[in-house]
Amino acid sequence: MKNNINIIAKPQNGTTAKWLRRFSIKSAAFAGLLLLASCESDLDKINENPNDQPTADPKVLLTYVSKNTFQVNGDNMYASRMMIGTDGENVYQYMKWNDDTFEPYTKSLLNVGKMMDEAAKINNKNYVAIGKFYRAYHFFNLSLKFGSIPYTEAVKGESGIIQPKYDSQETVMAGILSELKEANDLINTTDKIEGDIIYNGDATKWKKLINSFRLKILITMSKKMTLGSYSVTSEFASIANNQPLMTSISDNGELKFADAADSRYTMFNSSGYGSSLYMANYFINLFKLRQDPRLFTFAAQTTGAKEAGKPVTDFTGYNGGDPNSSYSDNAALITAKNISKVNDRFYKDATNEPSSILSYSELEFILAEAASRGWISGSAKTHYDNAIKASFSFYQTYVKNPGQYFSGFDVNQYLASPLVVYSDSDLLEKRLEKIMTQKYMTMFHQSQWTSYYDYLRTGYPEYPLKDGVSAPFRFRYPQAEYNYNSTNLKAAVTAQYGGNDNIRSKPWWLQ
Repeated sequence: MKNNINIIAKPQNGTTAKWLRRFSIKSAAFAGLLLLASCESDLDKINENPNDQPTADPKVLLTYVSKNTFQVNGDNMYASRMMIGTDGENVYQYMKWNDDTFEPYTKSLLNVGKMMDEAAKINNKNYVAIGKFYRAYHFFNLSLKFGSIPYTEAVKGESGIIQPKYDSQETVMAGILSELKEANDLINTTDKIEGDIIYNGDATKWKKLINSFRLKILITMSKKMTLGSYSVTSEFASIANNQPLMTSISDNGELKFADAADSRYTMFNSSGYGSSLYMANYFINLFKLRQDPRLFTFAAQTTGAKEAGKPVTDFTGYNGGDPNSSYSDNAALITAKNISKVNDRFYKDATNEPSSILSYSELEFILAEAASRGWISGSAKTHYDNAIKASFSFYQTYVKNPGQYFSGFDVNQYLASPLVVYSDSDLLEKRLEKIMTQKYMTMFHQSQWTSYYDYLRTGYPEYPLKDGVSAPFRFRYPQAEYNYNSTNLKAAVTAQYGGNDNIRSKPWWLQ
């Protein structure tokens, strides 16, 4: 898949450009934990003016970090049983992945740290607050992916810490909750936020995102009673009752795409998406059973349906492949003209809908789950209904020519239909299944790996898995860590998993 990760905003001066060049070289050293001093070439040293120390404008760094952070992550679509591949065995589809990288440390966290440092020099608290949000976001996802990770000593290579210790998941989660609390206290409407491609400098919206993300962390830790000094349920209720949260889709934490160089949709012009990606029957059938027109925005009609002249809104014209079957078996459905490709807009349209890491719809599902569990007062049904309405509003707003998909659709009738309607009289497990299934249905190309992690912690929706194959709980640590930080890594693996660094070793947050 094509992944556009270049900087949208151009450096404003030569020193900024020099810093970005030099710092990106240094940041790459962290992945292998190499000596930073070895990264500068002799030519750089000869040409460097000692009176012109490299600096970076925080607004340039904010643009760069935001763009990297908000890109669509398509691998989750396979693991979450939404898509299948037909040109070979995809490790995510068949639940066979192995190790992953620590790339966010070098691509994002180092730059976040530099942004915060530069912001402190000009006494701009908002860049510091947003930096704390990005730190929390990336450490949260790194920990969910691996388990214990470098946190308290991370990204400190320039201070001489090139082999950081690993912190437990509890330490990481408690730490990032504290960082987000600090971010909430720092964010203000006085300090300017330039280079902001997410909220266009609106500090109030950043504050809502920061607090909404605190709730996301806490609900993800639903199996735990405490995180350090935090009570999971009490902290959730305090934030939900006392802090500003998202209130509409205009508050979504999302990246809008533009038909301009380096700003186009993540999958635009992806040859893989255009040639070999099809829909999984599990995902498609959830929509067909509920007569849910969002399906038409995600999937294309089968070739057979197109040739038969069926309307785009005819649910019988859509069919998926089995994510557990061999890719050759699914390829046979192509020959039979009875399988839906991913809607071609995802690779032919330069813009498409924005890519979110946390939306108002997801927040309402989080609040619905919390209310159903008794963490907060109020109506779980109201939050659930709001979440679904927000999802439809999102697609009706951003998908081009929505009338061809949603004409005649009544969301209130949909909410009252038997497979969708939420009832407080149902048993908790039934209510959670409704919430998690609908939440899952909103996450095609959205919110990155959230749907998979929700499945791991709740069991909903119930993914189809091949007999004898369980869903992996995590990724193995990067080989580079074994090469350059083996003592700290091996201690962490032993403490967590008894020395077994494999994908089915269960991390702390799921125990």
